[in-house]
This record gives sequence, structure tokens and C-alpha cells, in this order.
Amino acid sequence: MIKALIYLIIILVGLVVSPYLSWFNGYIYIAMGDYELETSLIFALLAAILFYAILVLLEWCVVWTLNLLLSSRFLPEKWRRKAARKHTLLGALALAEEDWPMAEKAMAKGAEKGEIPALNLLAAARAAQHQNDPEARDNYLVEAAKEPLAAKAVATTRIRYLLQQGELIQARTQLDALNPTSKSKLPLLRLAVELYRAQQDWAAMKLLLPTIAKRNVLSNDQCTQLNLQTNHALLTTAASNSEQELEKAWHWLSRSERKQANYIALYAEGIARYGRQTESLKLLMKQLKHEAYPEILNALTRVITPADLDARKQLFDLEKRYVDNADYQACIATIYDQSKEFRASKQWWEKVCNQAPSKQHWIALAEAQEHLGEQNSALKSYRKAAIF
Repeated sequence: MIKALIYLIIILVGLVVSPYLSWFNGYIYIAMGDYELETSLIFALLAAILFYAILVLLEWCVVWTLNLLLSSRFLPEKWRRKAARKHTLLGALALAEEDWPMAEKAMAKGAEKGEIPALNLLAAARAAQHQNDPEARDNYLVEAAKEPLAAKAVATTRIRYLLQQGELIQARTQLDALNPTSKSKLPLLRLAVELYRAQQDWAAMKLLLPTIAKRNVLSNDQCTQLNLQTNHALLTTAASNSEQELEKAWHWLSRSERKQANYIALYAEGIARYGRQTESLKLLMKQLKHEAYPEILNALTRVITPADLDARKQLFDLEKRYVDNADYQACIATIYDQSKEFRASKQWWEKVCNQAPSKQHWIALAEAQEHLGEQNSALKSYRKAAIF
């Protein structure tokens, strides 16, 4: 811009001054050795301007030529990057079509000179996983892990693939190295839930439950169901191991959980197994006096024995209160079956079948009838059970 302005000023000055110099031709004489040059001043000026223009044009040509030569050195690199973008696009399309062999091949090629090689390698690893090629998959993941920012993503991906293959021990080793906490990303926490459940490591699941609830890893219903499953499994496993383990699992529950009927039933059955029959029955009967929970009634049928006369009496005294409760009726009928009082159990099973008929209840009635020698009635009951 400045050059153009200077040229414009020179032209304007020339237009202004030229009328005054039109009569003045001037004279120039140049001698160099044996050579002599004679010319007018106007021609010399024109020749100088022309020489300068040629010099500028020559300079531009030299610079352009040099730039072309320098840029040509990187042409193969540009071609490779362009090819990498093309392979990445083809790989992405193959992934969308679930063409795993093509996706793996294209993504692996695109990673060589791609802009984000880690993404290509992770995509290639996914394609290899779908082709059941763990060796190639692991090689891609190792290469992708060389990118510092992708290290955790690669580790999470490796855990997911190991879990899909059933390699639970290796997956757990990788998961423990990442140490899931409340600050971990949601995909890692979901993998932890899935892995702990697959390994039935309910103790680890119990420790993770507060984080799962806090971070909304699962929906409210799913979280409640998982909490129920975890506590149930902890009590059941502990009861089969030792009394100390059972007490530890019981006191691991929150105060509100220790008031829930389903957990009380499991705990009561557990302590009865270790000779604490009286304490177990007392705990169950205390809950039953509040409400006829099915879990409590079912636990009573497995804990109470014909020798527990006081507990049986307390249970029978609740007949007026729970006379229309099918679960209570089934509990009484089962207790009579245990003491081989089949005539009484038959009457109670008939009440159960009239109020809440089911395959199990009809079979229980038929068995009581068989013990009493009522074969025709038993056959009818079996037929009704077959309907369910």
C-alpha cells in the first residue's frame, strides 16, 4: 500500500514538472574503459525506471521459486495427513455400519498420521474386540495409552472389554488400580457396579453404594433394588460363614435398615442356626405383633419347631387378628405339617386355597390329604395345581 502511494506521488510530481522540463533534454556522458555512452537525461531516467521494474520482477520470481522449492519438501507429509483423514472417515463409516474388519483396518491406518491418533486406536480396539481378537485389541490399547490424556480412558475401556470376555480377575486388577471413588467418572462407577455384581463381591458393593446414590449412577428404583440385593446377599453369606460374620454384617446395616422385616427375617434365621433359637423367635414374634410381614411368617416356619410351645401358642393367639391373612394361614398350616398334625393342616390349607389359590398351596393341601388317606380329594387338588 505504501509502495503504491509512493509510485502515485512520483507520477503526480512527474505530471506537474514535465511541462517545465519539456524544453530541457539534458545530456549524459559515461565513459568506462574503452566504452563510451552518450544519451539524454530523459532517456536515462526512463532506462533507470525500467531497470528498477525489471529488478523488482526478478526479485519476486526468485522469492516465489524459493518458496515453491521449500514447500515441496513437505508435500509427502501433507499427502499422508490427507490420506489419514480419508482413512479415519472410512473407519467411522464402517463403525456405523458395524463392518468391524474394515473399521479396524481403516482406523489403524488413520492413526499413523491422524490428528488424534488415540481416538483412531481406541476405535480400532473396539473393532478388534467385536472380532474376538484380544491380541490386536490389547496392542491398540497399549499404543493409545502412550497419550497421557487418554490413559484413564484406555484403562476404563480395557476393564469393559475384559468384563465382556469374562476375565473377571484381570478386570478387577485394572479396576482396583483406578480406585473408584466419589470423584471418579460415571462410566467407571457403572463398570465397578457391574464387576462387583459379577464377582458377587457384596462387601465392595456395600462400600460403593453411598457414592452410587450420591452421583446418581443408577435410577432411584435401581439403586433401591441394588441396596436390597447387596444387604440380602451380605446377610445370607455371613450367616453361612460364622456367627461373627453375621453380627458384623447385621451391624453394618443402618439403623433404619435393621428395622425392616426382610432383614430381620434373615438375621433371625441366621442366629437360630448358631443356637440362639429363643432370641430368634423373640425377634420374629415382636415383628409379627406389629404386622404380618410375609418375610417374618416364612422365617417362622423355618425357625420354629414342635418343641417351641410358647412361641406356637403366641402364634396361634394371633388367629383372630390375622384370620383373613393368607400368609398367616399358610404359616399355621406349615407348622401343623411339621408336627404331623395333618388334619389341622388340611383345614388351614383349605382356607389358604380358597383365599389365595396357587400351585404351591394346592400341592400342600394335596399332600395333607394324602397323609389322611383322602386319595380322591388329593387327586382333585393335584389337578387344580396343574392348572397354574
